[in-house]
Amino acid sequence: MSDYFVHPSSFIDQPCQIGKGVKIWHFSHIMSNCIIGDGCNIGQNVVISSNVVLGRNVKVQNNVSVYEGVICEDDVFLGPSMVFTNVINPRSAVIRKHEYKKTLVRKGASIGANSTIVCGNEIGEYALIGAGAVVTKIVLAYALVVGNPAKQIGWVSEFGHRLNFDDKGFAVCPETKELYQLENNRVCKIQKEE
Repeated sequence: MSDYFVHPSSFIDQPCQIGKGVKIWHFSHIMSNCIIGDGCNIGQNVVISSNVVLGRNVKVQNNVSVYEGVICEDDVFLGPSMVFTNVINPRSAVIRKHEYKKTLVRKGASIGANSTIVCGNEIGEYALIGAGAVVTKIVLAYALVVGNPAKQIGWVSEFGHRLNFDDKGFAVCPETKELYQLENNRVCKIQKEE
């Protein structure tokens, strides 16, 4: 008996590594040589391609294809029908498997419904990509980006709330009351001293 759930309508190609507590829902396809960390939730009609790596607790919503070249760290959220690419200039008659570009989605980042992530970019820790955005360049940690092409319009906390920085460069998450600092166009959370 396995340590994870797979709906009978889904397919798992071996070999692959699937962690404890993973749930794979209707009509999904997990391809060979991928790694799915503990506690992931794979929604309906999802494809996880060969050699993809998903960290722990990654949530992949319905109708998402995670193509070869994508790595998602722990606690990443992939919204419904969002899209990854892995080739910059695809052509049906030209084989470019040797040209796949890597995409790295850092810990805690969320990618909104119907967004597109153009390959070869990195999404920073806890970044929030708005629904329908088209990401064509690197997204900084804690950045809030929206639009086509995606543009940064602010910063968010680890809990996904807008951060409003004062004139000294400090902001507080309204939910957790954790303190953040903005310095040299980079945000970091200030750790409390024990």
